Parts: sequence; structure tokens; C-alpha cells
Amino acid sequence: MEQEIEILSMIIKRRRSIFPVSYTNQEVPVKVIQQILESANYAPTHKLTQPWRFIVFRNEGKTKFGKELARLYKKTTPVHQFLQKKYDSILEKAEQASCIITLNVELHSDKVPEWEELAALACAVQNMALTAEALNVGAYWSSPGMIADLKDYLNLGEQEKCFGLFYMGYHNEEPRDAIRTPIEEKIKWIES
Repeated sequence: MEQEIEILSMIIKRRRSIFPVSYTNQEVPVKVIQQILESANYAPTHKLTQPWRFIVFRNEGKTKFGKELARLYKKTTPVHQFLQKKYDSILEKAEQASCIITLNVELHSDKVPEWEELAALACAVQNMALTAEALNVGAYWSSPGMIADLKDYLNLGEQEKCFGLFYMGYHNEEPRDAIRTPIEEKIKWIES
């Protein structure tokens, strides 16, 4: 058991957001993507609603999805705020990633509040991020404004919402230290 906690602690402390600019051309195999998604399925979920829903974009599907994200950015951004650099970056990130996974939730408002479903999704994504780290796959959760306009493109149901994009790819980045203030500054102990 001591060895398990050491490994788990090391993976948790080593996990960092790795952005598409750092990804190599090496494709993340479907089997590895499935392994990462399988870990999401074991996140805590109140009343076992298991609200997480994922759509995986790879290959040409990923390229088309990147074009849709760029189109939505251009469509929803006022002309005076539109940046060609950002538009190009959206397309570039889609090409650099081995895959993009949409992070969707099927809401069960009759069973639990929406915030609990979002908390369950966040736990699922943390499981994905830790599994990706353990498999040396770079990943990060992005939540650009245009996700609010993806419902039709993703063919989401009435009770489904997209809350982000999970980019993944192999990388050669050097590990870097976490920037965290001490946990002692964030805890109050009450014992009497």
C-alpha cells in the first residue's frame, strides 16, 4: 500500500497542463484514448447519475471540428474585437492535437442540482488528466467561449451541455514544478 500512495502522489504532483504547441506528431492510439476515458467512468457521482458524456474527434473529424470552432469564434466575436491571430491559433491547436474530446454533461435536474453534475464531470476530467499523465500523454482542459454554441454541431440532447474541450497529444516537455502556496495556508483545524 505504501508504494501505491507514493506512485499516486507522484502522478498527482507531476500533472501539468500540456498545450498543443508542445505536442509531437506521434498519434495517441485509440486504445490509449479509451484507457483514459475508462478512468473517467470511475469518478464520484451523486445518485450514480454518471453525467459525463464525451465525443472524441480525431483525424479529419478533428480538422473539421477545428474549422467549426474557428468559424464560431469569427461569428460570435464583434468585428472590432476579432483577432486573426486567435482565429489561426484555434485552427493550429486542432491540427497539433492528436485528438480533441468534448466534455459534455447530461443533466439530471430531477435527481441532483446542476453543480453536482458539473462536480462529477470535473472529477471525471481529473481522472482523465491523471491517467494521461501516467501514460505520458499531454492534456489540458480548455473552455473557450464558443463551446456555448456547439450544441447543434455536437448533436447534443435537450438535457446535454458542453463544458469544455480536452486536448491530448504526446509531447517532449520537461517536467516543471507546480506553483502552489502551502496547503497549511488553506486549512483551518477545529478540534474543540
